[in-house]
Amino acid sequence: MTYTSLSTKYQVVIPKEVRSRLEMKPGQKFVIWEKDGVIYLIPTEKIKDLQGFLKGMDASQFREETDRL
Repeated sequence: MTYTSLSTKYQVVIPKEVRSRLEMKPGQKFVIWEKDGVIYLIPTEKIKDLQGFLKGMDASQFREETDRL
């Protein structure tokens, strides 16, 4: 488990091992979401970075539009 703290300027440093593991880059954007006292930091992705992420996916499991409710 890794710990960090809140600075006097209300900034949080993401530890190096976490940044490396998640391949974070300077300037990366995040969505901050709080629920039941837990803060979630969710990285956003650029549309360009998502290009091709479904390549090779088997679409045979999807229903036809006429079968949807």
